[in-house]
Amino acid sequence: MSSAEQTFIAIKPDGVQRGLIGPIISRFENRGFKLAAIKLVTPSKEHLEAHYADLKGKPFFNGLIEYMLSGPICAMVWEGRDAVKTGRTILGATNPLASAPGTIRGDFAIDVGRNVCHGSDSVENAKKEISLWFKEGDVVSYKHAQFNWIYEKA
Repeated sequence: MSSAEQTFIAIKPDGVQRGLIGPIISRFENRGFKLAAIKLVTPSKEHLEAHYADLKGKPFFNGLIEYMLSGPICAMVWEGRDAVKTGRTILGATNPLASAPGTIRGDFAIDVGRNVCHGSDSVENAKKEISLWFKEGDVVSYKHAQFNWIYEKA
């Protein structure tokens, strides 16, 4: 049984400013995911443009970059079985109005432009985003003390 899939989750400036770092971390911990890296950062415009390069041609791109520059971001790496897919489920739909109650966006957001968090949408993008936000050695590898209580043996 492999539980080593990693995903990148970022709490956006609105989530940081609203004091939601603790409640968001709790959602992932309560689900059984292991925190492998975390930092509070103020990225450069170039860094954010690289992160959102796939959205460059969209009409909202410049506004997104401006918003992401408006305050600190809490960048994290979470690890566990199906971390990317489950992480997106924990976050809820990109548009908070379409997010189910009980999801982070469903509970904490209303506008798509202030949707509290970013989460990797694929394993490939997770690897790319993690390497963009964290240097080699920043992501810690360890066995979670609760591992055997979360995962069945193969």
